[in-house]
Amino acid sequence: MSEVSSDLHGRYRGRLAPSPTGLLHLGHARTFWIAAQRALQSHGTLILRNEDLDSERCRPEFVRAMYKDLRWLGIQWAEGPDCGGPYAPYMQSKRRDFYFQAWRKLLDHRSIYPCTCSRRDVAQAATAPNNDGDDEPRYPGTCRQRCDRGPFDSPAGINWRFRVPDGESVCFVDRRLGTKTYVAGEDFGDFLVWRRDDVPAYQLAVVVDDAVMRITEVVRGEDLLKSTARQVLLYRALGLPIPQFYHCELLRDDAGTRLAKRHDALSIRHLREKGLSPEEVLQQAHVSL
Repeated sequence: MSEVSSDLHGRYRGRLAPSPTGLLHLGHARTFWIAAQRALQSHGTLILRNEDLDSERCRPEFVRAMYKDLRWLGIQWAEGPDCGGPYAPYMQSKRRDFYFQAWRKLLDHRSIYPCTCSRRDVAQAATAPNNDGDDEPRYPGTCRQRCDRGPFDSPAGINWRFRVPDGESVCFVDRRLGTKTYVAGEDFGDFLVWRRDDVPAYQLAVVVDDAVMRITEVVRGEDLLKSTARQVLLYRALGLPIPQFYHCELLRDDAGTRLAKRHDALSIRHLREKGLSPEEVLQQAHVSL
């Protein structure tokens, strides 16, 4: 069993990491307010990072709404795309060089391999159902034994997967939920770090950015617990310090479904236009004021 040590030295640094693919909703209000308060209570620094890697879905109007809605709620950040900072740029679309360096290191260490499987191939061959809100079915290892190992000068044109250590328990301490343990190869399989359309995958981008930006605690929704286990493996493979984690309880609608950006009626923008105050929106988000 590999136990994760998350003690980082230095001042607290937290982050808000929205993706501008839609309007922020009550669930975002809850998570981002908690993140802001944890930074404030720790006398630390809060940064805003625009996670805009998905060029097909990210739109400028959602970026503008993101800034306006967060400020309207009373959330303030010290570093970000709008105000700069020592770890700029704070837009993932401008940080490709950082991700490429990480890809090259993983390739040199044989931690990743090329994969020709499509989304449909993976979905049809997946050996475990999609559960716990996780958005990535378990990869069955179809391309693990590929013979065409390169040389590769670029990740473009093919998917790249991280080779997980099958059977190894990945443990981390969540500051709200306590110790969490996932078994590589059982709870999740080899996961994407780079897409064939030459876009770094979420797992790689967020690990690289959180490390480079010196984030000491990651606050996000508990739907990303399994992603945290994946990211722990990436931190280790890249030789990067592992931050602390705090996973917030998710908000759900009346049917028990977790809120998503399609819930426009519960967007911060819609509630604000209805005349609700920031305090009333935060009360609906079930946060303590």
